[in-house]
Amino acid sequence: MGFETKTIRIAMNGITGRMGYRQHLLRSILPIRDAGGFTLEDGTRVQVEPILVGRNEAKIRELAEKHKVSEWTTDLDAVINDPTVDVVFDASMTSLRAATLKKAMLAGKHIFTEKPTAETLEEAIELARIGKEAGVTAGVVHDKLYLPGLVKLRRLVDEGFFGRILSIRGEFGYWVFEGDIQAAQRPSWNYRKEDGGGMTTDMFCHWNYVLEGIIGKVKSVNATTATHIPTRWDEAGKEYKATADDASYGIFELETPGGDDVIGQINSSWAVRVYRDELVEFQVDGTHGSAVAGLNKCVAQQRAHTPKPVWNPDLPVTESFRDQWQEVPANADLDNGFKLQWEEFLRDVVAGREHRFGLLSAARGVQLAELGLRSSEERRTLDIPEITL
Repeated sequence: MGFETKTIRIAMNGITGRMGYRQHLLRSILPIRDAGGFTLEDGTRVQVEPILVGRNEAKIRELAEKHKVSEWTTDLDAVINDPTVDVVFDASMTSLRAATLKKAMLAGKHIFTEKPTAETLEEAIELARIGKEAGVTAGVVHDKLYLPGLVKLRRLVDEGFFGRILSIRGEFGYWVFEGDIQAAQRPSWNYRKEDGGGMTTDMFCHWNYVLEGIIGKVKSVNATTATHIPTRWDEAGKEYKATADDASYGIFELETPGGDDVIGQINSSWAVRVYRDELVEFQVDGTHGSAVAGLNKCVAQQRAHTPKPVWNPDLPVTESFRDQWQEVPANADLDNGFKLQWEEFLRDVVAGREHRFGLLSAARGVQLAELGLRSSEERRTLDIPEITL
């Protein structure tokens, strides 16, 4: 007796963009499709059927032909109202996202979306309310919590490795070329505030769920933002003024589930040259041990194995501090983080249940970004109020 196969039709909007194409189509949905789907606990096979959606007909048609996707369209409203479509995914510009998500949920579609979900906290909360009232499964990309390095870091937290956690420090960023001599490796709208760009708007949504997922609730923020590179060149080689921040330096007060206070500090910059092992790294320090995690690797140092450095500026350092840390093993096969969350989300869609990273979590990310920008403008620490629907 064969098991049932359930096909989920997914309208993928904004798929010609960098993240939409590389991570969501190329490394998530197509591998799931090409593997014949995935199997649920009861033996049901879940297959995916992507529908590519975008404003540029030539690009969409080319992608569809290249990856053997039978359906594509430039009519977003039509696909949202298509009764055969189960899920609407959005990876378009931030300024367009809230309207798309609202339409999709009001049409009864499940949604999976990049973040931020909206440009303002008010819009983000409204989306969470609509999702709850519509009874749909809503998922927001929380990709960094699925990265091997952070999976290992979270495991150390769960095992009590750190003792009482004292602090978490993050370093993120790299040099994004201005575009005059070498082409920029990020889209130009990222550096225009009027188009929804900005480091704080982009990355504080990530940092909120990372801090929540590793440590606990974020209680306050004190941020300083900067536009280090005031002039850039767009995709057509045209000079433009950068109106959005390209760096944001944040200090956060956190609270663990056990009630301990923790200090967080994250530097984010598109105007920094990398001198670290990975493009993002987090260090957690505790009374019993410390760990440093990147995208893939995680190293740790226990209290009993901590050396006793002695400050002496008159002599060169003879010990290698990096060699004093031990690598944390994966102890499991860790697939692409985006693909893993897609599969988890689709399991929730089939089961008709909430996804653990939903629109309320996304609203807290938008809230942290708003307060971070306001903190920088007012040059003070701001408390983070509770969001209720």
